[in-house]
Amino acid sequence: MKEINKRWRRIASATTIFAGSVLAALAADTLAAVPAQAQRAELEKVIQRKVLPNGLEVIVFESHGVPIVTAEITVRNGSFTQTPEYAGLAHLYEHMYFKANDQFPNPDQYIDRASELGAVFNASTREEQVNYFLTLSSDSLEPGLKFLVAPLLAPKFRPDELERERQVVIGEYDRNESSPFFRLEEAMGKKLWTTEWSRKNVIGDRKVISTTTPDKMRAIRDLYYVPNNSVLIITGDVNPTAAFALAERIFTPWKRGDDPFVKAPVPSIPPLTKSEGVIVEEDVNAVSVVIQWHGPSVRKDEAATFVADVYSDVLNNQQSRFQKKLVDSGLWQGVAVNYYTLDNVGPISVSGQTSAEKLRPAMAALYKELEASTKPGYFTQEELEATKASRAVSSAFGREKASDFSHTIGFWWAASGLEYYMKYVDEMAKRTPADLRSYATKYIIGKPHIVGVMMTPADRAKLKLTPDELARLGETVP
Repeated sequence: MKEINKRWRRIASATTIFAGSVLAALAADTLAAVPAQAQRAELEKVIQRKVLPNGLEVIVFESHGVPIVTAEITVRNGSFTQTPEYAGLAHLYEHMYFKANDQFPNPDQYIDRASELGAVFNASTREEQVNYFLTLSSDSLEPGLKFLVAPLLAPKFRPDELERERQVVIGEYDRNESSPFFRLEEAMGKKLWTTEWSRKNVIGDRKVISTTTPDKMRAIRDLYYVPNNSVLIITGDVNPTAAFALAERIFTPWKRGDDPFVKAPVPSIPPLTKSEGVIVEEDVNAVSVVIQWHGPSVRKDEAATFVADVYSDVLNNQQSRFQKKLVDSGLWQGVAVNYYTLDNVGPISVSGQTSAEKLRPAMAALYKELEASTKPGYFTQEELEATKASRAVSSAFGREKASDFSHTIGFWWAASGLEYYMKYVDEMAKRTPADLRSYATKYIIGKPHIVGVMMTPADRAKLKLTPDELARLGETVP
């Protein structure tokens, strides 16, 4: 429940590339040794799926390394469903999940049951999913599933518990707000997403959180918390046949609902019409820069999302021309490129840190290098092969811990559908240097964007920097 609004950390930290010599060699050998469609074929051996009569999809990942199992419910909810009047309530609902319900009607009785089971449990809210999960011994799967289903069948939303959780969420809001990056993220988000900011604002609005009612919680439940908008994921030391039988018996009482996105369609994100600059003054040691564009939607331009990840990985490689020109030159202390895969428009971000004295030449060099990435010869086939191999290895490592892999499955199921994940590495392996150049041309170069800078008041005064100048920097690439 405490995992909330990590967008800044995704923007500010570089994507990790397996650049070490041992892993790079292992990755290259792995790629050379396996044929096309290898990932999908391997996953189909260990992942089984079934849709129950009430519309609930059940996904089972069998892994017998240790005698534990993770059960997870992922719901297609999150900030992307939020109108301004509901900003932050997807996350507040997440907190209310582990509260009183018809089976456990008294405060803390439900959580006490988790202790009796010896379960480790938690939840998280993101832009396009909310997930609830518990890990426990594999011989306790049946009571674990009964524990997980109870809040789905009959939550109470007791006013006393709602008031308590409101204060907990406001405390999280306060901690987020105390970060020097909060103001920059919020100011940029409002410009990047314009009228639909509430659909990207996971932490939400303080006033909305403080004044919500049980009726709003019920409205969220009735609309989104239906089995045909959810998936049950069971991973670990489990027999798939037995798991499917348990799931069907325990979750059948959860009644199918209307399609929430027919009843409450999610509007399209309005395209940016111009570039804008944002300057936030904070007492910081370095100048932080974030540039963001509207990237592809995974369900509308699926192919571009595979290219986006290859493009980002290549540029983030410490041996790339991009890093040598920008970081090894001393202009930037660090710079990273990222695409965040989402259905309702994923952002493309370039972020880094520099000094006030180097800010203007560093920005000019950055835009020049991005422009150069659209030219033939900028990317080599060897770079792409190493990147694809690294992704294949990291994807395989990501399945080693079944309890974490359940979260991976849930994220992709919600944002793109599991089919996307099943073919991810295989599709990345098909991308060419020409694809990367086309992606940069279509989504980045010359396209409206938001550029934000965080610096001290003294540095801003010394540079006489204005938001208008920031917005124009990308239009004056030498």
